[in-house]
Amino acid sequence: MNVRYARKGLASLAVASMALLAVGCGAEEKPKTDKPVATTAAPPKTQEGQQPQSTEEPVEVVAVLKGRKGLELEINSAERDAGGFLTVKGRLRNTSGAVSAVPPQTSGDETEVVKHGTSLGGATLVDAVGKKRYYVLRDTDGRPLTTTGLDSLGPSKSTAVFMQFPAPPASTAEVSFQLPTFEPATLKLS
Repeated sequence: MNVRYARKGLASLAVASMALLAVGCGAEEKPKTDKPVATTAAPPKTQEGQQPQSTEEPVEVVAVLKGRKGLELEINSAERDAGGFLTVKGRLRNTSGAVSAVPPQTSGDETEVVKHGTSLGGATLVDAVGKKRYYVLRDTDGRPLTTTGLDSLGPSKSTAVFMQFPAPPASTAEVSFQLPTFEPATLKLS
């Protein structure tokens, strides 16, 4: 069999499979209830001049790291998962009144990470007791397992961020979190 025709056949099979998958995923079964389901919500009633209360749950702040030109990294969690990873989640904020560029140093200096754009790939965890440093994980193409595509934040804007590391041993209760151009912080692990 000719290799060119085999590749075309495989490509056609892949396209057909994707089309079937898209069609199958498009149908949604509606819940069966005796009562009609409301599709819009009425705005909350407030007294004149009062702002409505937020229904969002307050987010825990584990640490706040100050960076350059009004940038702050607010860490909301540092949690181990069953797969042997530790995921750090938070928000990158611009507390200044002007647009602030995310420094390219936050990507670190590893060629494989830097070629994928500005990220938080330069972040590390330091286990002082175990005398180990943990780097942001990478996928098989060298992309860091962290928020990427960061370039700048407008005045008073923020964006959700995450970084994934290999998990330190269960006996390690806290680590020092470090990100280039930001001050370090101690994180308690859950």
